[in-house]
Amino acid sequence: MILNRTPLTIAEVKSYAGETLSENKVLADYIKSFERLSPDKAKSLVEDVKALKNPKIKDDLAVKVADILPQDTEDINKIFIENSLSEEEAQALLSVVKKY
Repeated sequence: MILNRTPLTIAEVKSYAGETLSENKVLADYIKSFERLSPDKAKSLVEDVKALKNPKIKDDLAVKVADILPQDTEDINKIFIENSLSEEEAQALLSVVKKY
Protein backbone atom coordinates (compact mmCIF):
# COMPACT_ATOMS: atom_id res chain seq x y z
CA MET A 1 0.00 0.00 0.00
CA ILE A 2 1.30 3.46 -0.93
CA LEU A 3 0.94 5.92 1.93
CA ASN A 4 2.65 8.93 0.44
CA ARG A 5 4.04 10.03 -2.90
CA THR A 6 6.94 12.41 -2.72
CA PRO A 7 9.04 13.25 -5.77
CA LEU A 8 12.73 12.51 -5.19
CA THR A 9 15.78 13.76 -7.03
CA ILE A 10 18.12 11.18 -8.48
CA ALA A 11 20.63 12.06 -5.76
CA GLU A 12 18.01 11.33 -3.08
CA VAL A 13 17.15 8.02 -4.73
CA LYS A 14 20.82 7.10 -4.53
CA SER A 15 20.93 7.83 -0.81
CA TYR A 16 17.75 5.81 -0.19
CA ALA A 17 18.92 2.90 -2.36
CA GLY A 18 22.09 2.36 -0.33
CA GLU A 19 23.11 -1.31 -0.44
CA THR A 20 20.64 -2.03 -3.24
CA LEU A 21 22.91 -0.24 -5.69
CA SER A 22 25.59 -2.88 -5.35
CA GLU A 23 22.99 -5.55 -6.10
CA ASN A 24 21.18 -3.75 -8.93
CA LYS A 25 23.60 -2.80 -11.69
CA VAL A 26 20.90 -1.28 -13.90
CA LEU A 27 19.81 1.13 -11.17
CA ALA A 28 23.42 1.94 -10.27
CA ASP A 29 24.30 2.67 -13.91
CA TYR A 30 21.20 4.85 -14.35
CA ILE A 31 22.01 6.90 -11.26
CA LYS A 32 25.66 7.20 -12.24
CA SER A 33 24.66 8.46 -15.70
CA PHE A 34 22.25 11.12 -14.51
CA GLU A 35 23.31 12.21 -11.03
CA ARG A 36 24.72 15.72 -11.19
CA LEU A 37 24.40 17.02 -7.62
CA SER A 38 24.94 15.66 -4.14
CA PRO A 39 21.75 14.85 -2.20
CA ASP A 40 22.19 17.97 -0.05
CA LYS A 41 22.71 20.29 -3.01
CA ALA A 42 19.83 18.72 -4.93
CA LYS A 43 17.49 19.17 -1.98
CA SER A 44 18.70 22.73 -1.53
CA LEU A 45 18.10 23.51 -5.20
CA VAL A 46 14.57 22.10 -5.01
CA GLU A 47 13.88 24.32 -1.99
CA ASP A 48 15.31 27.37 -3.79
CA VAL A 49 13.13 26.65 -6.82
CA LYS A 50 10.06 26.33 -4.58
CA ALA A 51 11.03 29.62 -2.90
CA LEU A 52 10.24 31.36 -6.19
CA LYS A 53 6.61 30.72 -5.20
CA ASN A 54 5.56 30.27 -8.80
CA PRO A 55 2.28 28.31 -8.92
CA LYS A 56 3.34 26.77 -12.25
CA ILE A 57 6.29 25.05 -10.57
CA LYS A 58 4.88 21.99 -8.82
CA ASP A 59 7.01 19.75 -6.60
CA ASP A 60 7.62 17.17 -9.31
CA LEU A 61 8.79 19.85 -11.73
CA ALA A 62 11.12 21.37 -9.12
CA VAL A 63 12.69 17.91 -8.76
CA LYS A 64 13.07 17.62 -12.54
CA VAL A 65 14.83 20.98 -12.57
CA ALA A 66 17.29 19.69 -9.95
CA ASP A 67 17.89 16.49 -11.93
CA ILE A 68 18.25 18.11 -15.35
CA LEU A 69 19.89 21.42 -14.39
CA PRO A 70 18.54 23.36 -17.39
CA GLN A 71 21.07 25.71 -19.00
CA ASP A 72 18.74 27.86 -21.10
CA THR A 73 15.07 28.64 -21.75
CA GLU A 74 14.87 25.87 -24.35
CA ASP A 75 15.77 23.33 -21.65
CA ILE A 76 13.20 24.88 -19.32
CA ASN A 77 10.49 24.65 -21.98
CA LYS A 78 11.20 20.91 -22.28
CA ILE A 79 10.43 20.52 -18.57
CA PHE A 80 7.41 22.83 -18.46
CA ILE A 81 5.40 21.42 -21.32
CA GLU A 82 1.90 21.77 -19.85
CA ASN A 83 2.36 25.16 -18.15
CA SER A 84 5.00 27.03 -20.08
CA LEU A 85 6.85 29.74 -18.23
CA SER A 86 7.12 33.31 -19.43
CA GLU A 87 10.55 34.63 -20.37
CA GLU A 88 10.75 36.44 -17.02
CA GLU A 89 9.78 33.31 -15.06
CA ALA A 90 12.27 31.21 -17.02
CA GLN A 91 15.08 33.70 -16.38
CA ALA A 92 14.29 33.74 -12.64
CA LEU A 93 14.47 29.94 -12.62
CA LEU A 94 17.74 29.92 -14.58
CA SER A 95 19.30 32.37 -12.12
CA VAL A 96 18.52 29.94 -9.29
CA VAL A 97 19.89 26.95 -11.19
CA LYS A 98 23.12 28.75 -12.13
CA LYS A 99 24.03 28.94 -8.42
CA TYR A 100 24.48 25.16 -8.48
